[in-house]
Amino acid sequence: MEIKTYKRGRVNHALIVFVGLIILAGSVITYLFVLHGIYGKFKFTSLIPDSKVIRTVLNGGEPKVAILSSRYTENMLPQGSSWLNDNINTWKKFLGSSKSKFDVISDESIEKGKIFDYKILVLPGSRSLSDLEISQIKKYIDNGGSVFATSGTASYSQNGKWRGWEFFSEVFGLRFSKEIATDEITKIHTLRGGLAITANIPTGYPLKVATWDHPMSVEVLDPRTTQVSFWYNYRLEDGLVREEIKKSAGIVYGTYGKGRFVWMGFEINSVIGVQDDYIYFDRLFRNSINWLNNGPAAYIKEWPNGYDAAAVISPIISDDSYYIRNLLDVLGSEKVKATFFVDPFEAEQNQSLIQDLTNYGEIASLVDLGYLSAVNDTINHLNDYKTQFTKLKGARETLESASGSKVIGCYPYYGLFDHNSELALINAGYKYIMTDSLTDRSVPKIIIRGENRLLSMTKTARDDYEVIRDFDLIQPEFQFYTYQEDVDRVLFERGMYIMKMHPEYQCKPENIIVVKQIIDDLKKKNFWITTASEIHNWFSKRNYIEVSIDKRGESRVVVTVSNPGHEIVNQSVIQIDLNENADDVSLSTEIISTIPASFEHPKGSKTIKLFISNLKSGESRTYYVDYDKTSV
Repeated sequence: MEIKTYKRGRVNHALIVFVGLIILAGSVITYLFVLHGIYGKFKFTSLIPDSKVIRTVLNGGEPKVAILSSRYTENMLPQGSSWLNDNINTWKKFLGSSKSKFDVISDESIEKGKIFDYKILVLPGSRSLSDLEISQIKKYIDNGGSVFATSGTASYSQNGKWRGWEFFSEVFGLRFSKEIATDEITKIHTLRGGLAITANIPTGYPLKVATWDHPMSVEVLDPRTTQVSFWYNYRLEDGLVREEIKKSAGIVYGTYGKGRFVWMGFEINSVIGVQDDYIYFDRLFRNSINWLNNGPAAYIKEWPNGYDAAAVISPIISDDSYYIRNLLDVLGSEKVKATFFVDPFEAEQNQSLIQDLTNYGEIASLVDLGYLSAVNDTINHLNDYKTQFTKLKGARETLESASGSKVIGCYPYYGLFDHNSELALINAGYKYIMTDSLTDRSVPKIIIRGENRLLSMTKTARDDYEVIRDFDLIQPEFQFYTYQEDVDRVLFERGMYIMKMHPEYQCKPENIIVVKQIIDDLKKKNFWITTASEIHNWFSKRNYIEVSIDKRGESRVVVTVSNPGHEIVNQSVIQIDLNENADDVSLSTEIISTIPASFEHPKGSKTIKLFISNLKSGESRTYYVDYDKTSV
């Protein structure tokens, strides 16, 4: 049998290498496309782990925090005092809840320069520091470190001798104003809205702070420092509102060299009050840590269409409505609407006027739900539920009959309401109530009763009873200045200005010009001038919106906006704080079918406004924000 042999073909090594290189190149390109899809813009050098990345991995992926337990400060305290230790334990609790890893260090650690590997240095009540500590802390923050401090930092030497405010002024850019007196057990501390560290906290929220530690009030001197809050209470304290707010900062944040800081004029365990106080302070704390760690933040702006604040003009129509037509002329010329709170008896007596009012805004109820004791004005004498319900239902029916329009709002005669009022209002078909509360925040609050909701709007400014009747300001220029102080305060807070007025005072011919001046001022300052029902419509939708942000790589953030509510949300603005200067910003979507959004970004700035329209019930949208970092 003949055996055939086959000659083996020669292996083409060059071809194999060539094909292999093509496959490798394709894999690399695919890998880079995947990386770009996840992280956006990136540099090849960022793929190579450096010492910083290695340290981060070894530390569990969390930036490290150092808490100073200052022996120098402890030596100043009365023997046996646990004040400093209690403060440090509170810091441990808050840092632990925010999942931040921390070490407790000594004065000597700072003096020896053993702080430069920490991202954040906490100085809790560290009033007494050595000169060497101060030098090292300045060097630390100037080189890019972050400091979270409370009270009079470094105002005393290591020997307990008064040093002054040199460190305080140089590093934080502040000037000491005064200590808060302890004649009040607690002090209201008002938080501003529209800032990265007050994100998702109600604008103008009145945080309650105990005064036992003598909290500090300061004034911001340097443009690199931003005022976050103020101690001044315009309702109870004298003084010029603008100046008093400026001099009564209690929380600030800013930069020093390459680093940054947050300073609070009180110890964090001085925050007391109801559950909301602790919830919102915890949020403030977490936002502060995030900002100090250069993390991005995103939150929905308080008002639609990019407005900085809101305003409602609310005349009270009771037994003296003679001069109200002077106001109607102003509203018509200025093309703005008002919310008229009308006594149902007045509506029955003057139905033609009530119908005219509907051409200049909306009608709401003015109802007597009870009164304050003439002997002790701290005791409420409100009617029982049945009586309140009957009054409210009857008032709504009367007003709707007289005006031919739907009535959903109420103002109690004496600005008072209780739990019975809330149930009676809901059951009588009302959607909002406007009150004269002295301690509430400067934006509306949603009251939930079972499956029902009621919006509470608080009086946020002095009305004409106070300005004209009580202060006896009969000259229009003085009236305007007084109202404008409140306008500027509300704008500073980013809240809602309520201009309550009575025809027999502000609507008189000699005073009505002031209303026009205030409306013009509101327009110039980007206020949303609207009706109370529009405020209700906005807040009933806005409060359902959820916003989250995630950092991806060096130059991309991912923002997700969701609407778990029951209605379409339109014209909302998401504020994005990148926490670093940016240029060449671009916006893309995770899913091709996602409705695109528009945005505004001032060249080189840290903030972006993302405009969201027609966000449907149950809809969620994810946007990729890519940018180039800049040193501008």
